Amino acid sequence: MSPRRNRPRGSADGPDEPTAPAGGSLVQRTESYRGEDWVVRAVTGAGGRFYRCPGCDQEIPPGVGHVVAWPMYGAGVEDRRHWHRACWNARERRASNILRGRGAPRY
Repeated sequence: MSPRRNRPRGSADGPDEPTAPAGGSLVQRTESYRGEDWVVRAVTGAGGRFYRCPGCDQEIPPGVGHVVAWPMYGAGVEDRRHWHRACWNARERRASNILRGRGAPRY
């Protein structure tokens, strides 16, 4: 059995593996949603902010891992949405949220 290696393998300048940027994200992919391509990035939630998930309309507290998604074309920073991972995975099965007043009937 060889001894444990504490230093990363690679050059003397640093590891070959990418390190997480300040936002805590490494994985980015493209997925289809509502007929268009979306960029989806997994984040660690290390930003220290609360976000509102558009899938379940609940808060995502700081420190909770989640995904950030935005349309691939013609999107700016204001188009990014923070989703719970489970809500993003179930986005096609969910109905759209209908906003009603407290006294409105539920039919």
